Amino acid sequence: MGKERYWEGNWRVRLYARIRERGYDSLTAFANAHPTASLVALAEELGEDDVVGVQVLSGLLAEAEQRKQVTRFVRDVLVRELSECLPNGWPAVLDDANRFKVAKALGSWIADTPETHKERVRQVRTALLSTPPPPGWHPLGPDDELLLTLLPDTEV
Repeated sequence: MGKERYWEGNWRVRLYARIRERGYDSLTAFANAHPTASLVALAEELGEDDVVGVQVLSGLLAEAEQRKQVTRFVRDVLVRELSECLPNGWPAVLDDANRFKVAKALGSWIADTPETHKERVRQVRTALLSTPPPPGWHPLGPDDELLLTLLPDTEV
């Protein structure tokens, strides 16, 4: 199927129908059940032929904004990027290959971050690179202790 089909009709209605078919009341609840799955993997789980990762990202951000949990959403996206790009956790040595993997994860994360949080996210990137986490660090969800320290919730 051509990519243009992903956008045919009301994709939001289609996305939420798939969520309900799987027994979840929100996209966030579905994503929380798969905390380290990439956005693409979540989309494929919901409809390989007609749901794409950017639609999942958009839906998750909309729900986070409604719930005033955008910072948690930002941490959630980082966990997914790290899991995808660094499946064995944070590298012990930042050689060229690992530096590329880290840069890909952090770059994708920054790109997917809403403008309201970009400056904070850049500060977290700098902190992670200047004082790397322990080798093998692999956050399993957005409430990881280190992530909460680096990017605490600020919404009220």
